[in-house]
Amino acid sequence: MNSVLMGLVASGTIASITMAAPPVVDSALPTYKVAEGVSGSVKSVGSDTMNNIMTHWQEEFKKLYPAVQTSLEGKGSSTAPPALIEGQAQFGPMSRPMKGDEIDKFEKKFGYKPTALRTGIDALAIFVHKDAPVSEITMEQAKAIFSVEGKDMTWGDLGVTNAEWASKPVSLYGRNSASGTYGYFKEHVLGKKDYKPTVKEQPGSSAVVQAVATDKFGMGYSGIGYKTADVKALKIKKDAKSPAVEPSAENCYDGSYPIARFLLVYVNHKPGTQMEPLRAEFTRMIFSKQGQEAVIKDGYIPVTADIAREDLKALGLNPTF
Repeated sequence: MNSVLMGLVASGTIASITMAAPPVVDSALPTYKVAEGVSGSVKSVGSDTMNNIMTHWQEEFKKLYPAVQTSLEGKGSSTAPPALIEGQAQFGPMSRPMKGDEIDKFEKKFGYKPTALRTGIDALAIFVHKDAPVSEITMEQAKAIFSVEGKDMTWGDLGVTNAEWASKPVSLYGRNSASGTYGYFKEHVLGKKDYKPTVKEQPGSSAVVQAVATDKFGMGYSGIGYKTADVKALKIKKDAKSPAVEPSAENCYDGSYPIARFLLVYVNHKPGTQMEPLRAEFTRMIFSKQGQEAVIKDGYIPVTADIAREDLKALGLNPTF
């Protein structure tokens, strides 16, 4: 599990909440209300995983402020830091935290670090075809399947005895290196080992799921928000003796699902200064009932009111809830 999420579990911020599936928005979050003095253009560059949710946020914002222009580019998390540094975007969605060198480049130019907003929670899932005769996988098996350290594996190596499947190789799908999902999976599942050269890199999260849906013997990793009826997400076991855990909201909140992560939006905010109305109100909208309902709509898990308060305060946007 992401170390940041683990910290929240340990502190009780998440673990104290009982969530049933499907997830619901924290009742303490406010309904967003239109403010005065908002104009300009909302530009977002970054994570492909967050394309859908950023689209929903921008569409909602434009309904509230029809004169505001919006634009979105989602080619991977690694595109967010340079876009923020070069002033090409006000919002940099990332499905992983910024790396040290990315933060250093930002700080070298501006004299302060970028601010990360925790806007939702994603269960990173390992998908197989809906007809695949498996329902769970261990973290060690996943590492052996996808990393160069493991041999090329057949479905029989995963315990499948079905004659049609047992001798067939596991056909692998994943993201490209610009993707935060690629980096997160490499770090948290592969133990930072390289991917097998046989992993077929896809341009986006939905492309991974579509590839697995059309390849009977396929397996790939992507955010749970991209799940379709043609694939199934495997339950994951931390080790052979641990229970198999499904990527549900409850299991992400209580820390039992091992590859949950925050969906982050980075912004350029100089500490001690007042954020202009456009970015301030877009951020408030993200942390409102409407904003977090969009998170659920896209298949992700909403953040708590406590998280929303902390991140709004970090921008000097003192919440009243």
